[in-house]
Amino acid sequence: MARGNGKTDVEQELHADHEPPAGEGQDETQVTEQPSPVLKSEVDKIKAERDALLDRLARLQADFENARKRALREQQENRDYAIAEAIKTLLPALDSFERALRTENSSPSEFRSGVELIYKQLQDALARVGVQHVGAVGEKFDPHFQEAIEVVDTTDAEDNHVVEELQRGYKLKDRLLRPAMVRVARNPKH
Repeated sequence: MARGNGKTDVEQELHADHEPPAGEGQDETQVTEQPSPVLKSEVDKIKAERDALLDRLARLQADFENARKRALREQQENRDYAIAEAIKTLLPALDSFERALRTENSSPSEFRSGVELIYKQLQDALARVGVQHVGAVGEKFDPHFQEAIEVVDTTDAEDNHVVEELQRGYKLKDRLLRPAMVRVARNPKH
């Protein structure tokens, strides 16, 4: 049966040892009860799960950080390898330059032939790694690949076409490495 305070007789008996002495004015919310063994077991179980999850999280974070560092290291190694391969293609031209510089008593025409051969070797080496020449005399001016240094009034070329290449431009596959420096025609008749 419930008494005037809203508790059943059983509840009042269970809490009788925890009730404050009369006249101290404590209410029952301030009473600390010992958790039941079942509740303590559940709390311990939840704490163990939490600790296991925190440990797993720490391991996953460490694994992620290691994977990130490994990916950066591999990316740098790939760059270094690519650069090494590109340089290997240039070494024969460098060897030819060294041989040409050691050659004595060659005529100017032989020297020129040697330099032309080295130039061709360099062009071939650059082509093997994907470098291409950009723009040429007679083509329509393209501001994406060419830089106009001067506009020349002329009737010998079509309007807005390259009349002279002052410095070659190059691209690697589809990426511009350096624009060509050119003179562009301005022809009022076209």
